[in-house]
Amino acid sequence: MTDQQYYYALGRRKSAVAKVRLYPGNGGMTINGKPADEVFTTVSSMASAEAPLKSAGVESSVQIVATAKGGGINGWAGAVSLGIARALLIMDPDLRPTLKSAGLLTRDARVKESKKYGLKRARKAPQYTKR
Repeated sequence: MTDQQYYYALGRRKSAVAKVRLYPGNGGMTINGKPADEVFTTVSSMASAEAPLKSAGVESSVQIVATAKGGGINGWAGAVSLGIARALLIMDPDLRPTLKSAGLLTRDARVKESKKYGLKRARKAPQYTKR
């Protein structure tokens, strides 16, 4: 599959990064060399990863090969979803209104807040004692 023409895009979510290649094919998704249903064991993470394909209506006409690093499974699912949406946009720019109305082209900017000095966590302060 390395000599075929493909569409490439990068997706990020929290600390996860997914490099997505979209090949014209008969469907199927591979994440880190494994089938997607082995990687995304929960229904919600699998649905999140497949959302751009379903909203564009191309789940059976493209094959996805993705590499995901960093973060956890839900971060991977979000990163793969954004990568697929961006790759679909490169493949067919006419899909922009469909993907945008579903909210699939927006990078989710929510990340873990960093710990502050003098505090126990990002916002939790040590317990105050009056006496």
